[in-house]
Amino acid sequence: MTVKEIIDKLLLSFQVYYNVKREDVEPPFIAEAEFHTHDEQFFLVKSAVLSEAESREYVFFATEEYLDEDTLHRLDKTAWERGMGRVKPHKDHRNTDVVLFIVAERISGEAFKEIPRLRHYQSYHLGLQGWSHYRLVAIEQSSGRTVYNRLGRSYQKLIRNII
Repeated sequence: MTVKEIIDKLLLSFQVYYNVKREDVEPPFIAEAEFHTHDEQFFLVKSAVLSEAESREYVFFATEEYLDEDTLHRLDKTAWERGMGRVKPHKDHRNTDVVLFIVAERISGEAFKEIPRLRHYQSYHLGLQGWSHYRLVAIEQSSGRTVYNRLGRSYQKLIRNII
């Protein structure tokens, strides 16, 4: 399976629940996906709102021929900063998460060791206005190996189905 085929299958699986954008995506990413949900809890009638919660997730997709440590840190920093630039905390904000998928033909040994250590977290107003988590998944096309950060492991089943 080629890098393009892996990316196409990833984007196809995200199209069900996410708004996927392939055109007009700022480099170094080749595609983005956004997910927004708004949940309300009522008491008997709609005018008696008990609670509201808003969740968002921004997913960035990148491809590389060779992923080394410097490129990994550049992609990591860019994805986190772009995702955080879109956060608008308010009283009903629950969470805004950022996800980065990197599909590379080859990944260096240093990058494989570094990926599980990469993590970001942001709390807004002591958690009263929500938080942001970061998930990272890197796939090496040549060997089929996949590496995740701690929160990125939630995508293991999806990746197994694709590869």
